Amino acid sequence: MVSWSEFAAAAPALARAGADLLATGDGHVLLVSVRAAELPRVHPVTVAVVGRGLYVFVIDASPKRVDLDQDGRYALHTWLDRQRPHEFSLRGRAVRVDDPARRAEVARGWSFTVDDDYGLYELGIASALLGVRDSPDEWPPRYTSWKAPARPNT
Repeated sequence: MVSWSEFAAAAPALARAGADLLATGDGHVLLVSVRAAELPRVHPVTVAVVGRGLYVFVIDASPKRVDLDQDGRYALHTWLDRQRPHEFSLRGRAVRVDDPARRAEVARGWSFTVDDDYGLYELGIASALLGVRDSPDEWPPRYTSWKAPARPNT
């Protein structure tokens, strides 16, 4: 698992293309969360790359917040735009950010007003996938993928 900045350093072209797609539509994406003994859930959310990380604010009272706190695994997929039918997806683990200074930094430029009812999560990245198509009818996309290197347990 790596941060957005580590991913961008390891796969710069893929990260640039991904960041561009993530920024489309004010960062609206689909987030899949999981919880032990339950089926996965799909949630529309807003994400953004801020500084060295990829972040999402989640309403504290929502099931996705419980999923992220209990398990942390997520999958994320950008919306498909028929005018520009590329797609980007990530998989990894979300970690709650409780540092008030980092929370304030991330919230400062967020696309909506963030209040105390939202928890902040940094999305660690285990893998990334970019699908590129010249037209909505082209199938299959031309895929580029990346996987984070395994880190030894310390």
